[in-house]
Amino acid sequence: MEKIKHSHVPVRDVKLHVAEIGEGPKAVVFLHGFPEIWYTWRHQMIGVADAGYRAIAFDFRGYGLSDQPIDPEKGSFADLVDDVVALLDALGIAKAFLVGKDFGALPAYLVAAVKPERVCGVTTLGVPFMLPGPSALPWHLFPKGFYMFRWQESGRAEADFGRLDVKTVIRNIYILFSRSEVPVAGDDQEIMDLVDESTPLPPWFSEEDLAAYASLYEKSGFRFALQVPYRSLGKEYAIVDPKVTSPALLIMGEKDYVLKFPGMEDFIRTGQVKHFVPNLDITFMPEGSHFVHEQLPEQVNSLIVDFLNKQSI
Repeated sequence: MEKIKHSHVPVRDVKLHVAEIGEGPKAVVFLHGFPEIWYTWRHQMIGVADAGYRAIAFDFRGYGLSDQPIDPEKGSFADLVDDVVALLDALGIAKAFLVGKDFGALPAYLVAAVKPERVCGVTTLGVPFMLPGPSALPWHLFPKGFYMFRWQESGRAEADFGRLDVKTVIRNIYILFSRSEVPVAGDDQEIMDLVDESTPLPPWFSEEDLAAYASLYEKSGFRFALQVPYRSLGKEYAIVDPKVTSPALLIMGEKDYVLKFPGMEDFIRTGQVKHFVPNLDITFMPEGSHFVHEQLPEQVNSLIVDFLNKQSI
């Protein structure tokens, strides 16, 4: 098996760290979530490359080995959408499949909505179609200690994370987000207090994996990560009645805490999501957590490759 190649690609006002494997005529571009990085796709990149596709994963601006933007606090989802399109241009790719996990689902769908001619199909994991803006989520229905509220509050996550080393922050979030309960802190707690230091990592996430993540976040820190997605999620994205017309697949773990967000399971199971993504197939994985692609990589690879092959025939 060939090795994953790494490069830095100039895109708009930054250089993005890009990982790539496979020589296929069709490209698959992977978009990570938080607390993830390009490395989160290590299993999927090899799976789709083995199936004859060109697999590309990159660190979003402000994450990992990609450059920090000049003014991180002004970052928004529009930056990520524009970066994906500019990266396709820089790599000479006319049209690609997009695979997004967690908040990476948002730019995946938005690129497909605003530049449909550049997208062959969209797969997302853990998050269905969502539009950034004040009504992205029914905020009034969440408890006040909800982790996003805590991280949206200027300075609060910085103080919470700053008590610990980067590796411990990533470890705690991985443990917390792989549970099926929504992370909510009590009045006298911070989010990092929700994980006991004696709690082991999930069995599918090794110390080597944690070290790989930590080394990348030690370079970038969390400054841009707190801005995008958390502090910019309420910022309006300029699009009216978005429609994703390309074929799409949503993979949801039944034990994913996101399913417990108010209204989320209903939005998916009743098919309301198809108002935005009419050609959507939905697959639920009974044992799947929020990190289903790392937890059950062979099953997820099989679902993704089947979807890619269906569109490529």
